[in-house]
Amino acid sequence: MLPQYADRVDHIAGMDDLHLLDVKLNRLKRWYADGVLLIGDAAHAMSPAGGMGINLAIQDAVAAATILAEPLRRHHVTTADLAKIQKRRWRPTVIVQTVQRMLHRTMFVPAFAGKGARPPRPLVFLARHLPAFKKFPSKLIAYGPRPEHAPDFARRTA
Repeated sequence: MLPQYADRVDHIAGMDDLHLLDVKLNRLKRWYADGVLLIGDAAHAMSPAGGMGINLAIQDAVAAATILAEPLRRHHVTTADLAKIQKRRWRPTVIVQTVQRMLHRTMFVPAFAGKGARPPRPLVFLARHLPAFKKFPSKLIAYGPRPEHAPDFARRTA
């Protein structure tokens, strides 16, 4: 199917030469314990659908840095401090994973079954009839449902 890779096919002697990606889409109920915080894929495994996992992981890190900066300066991080990070990042994680599940159900499952994969009709309707909605999917993928910004103390001064 991809002629530019034809010379590599001969290197595959059997299924042992292939490594399939085991896609998981889940999240821990609790991302923290005394002295430990899990963020990104450690807290919530993402599907590659939409390429949103890396953005979410970086945003988790920015939120963690923002929330933990002062407690770290004081050398006193509590589990309550860690809980704030999960509270702040939980809803964006749920939203992104819900979008990914929709993509799996409406696009990937039909495509893998050999059927035509089409976007859901309600989304097509909204995109055709509401000009402002056209930008929504790309903004959701690019920025996520709750963008994080580096705090002032972490920004370079001119």
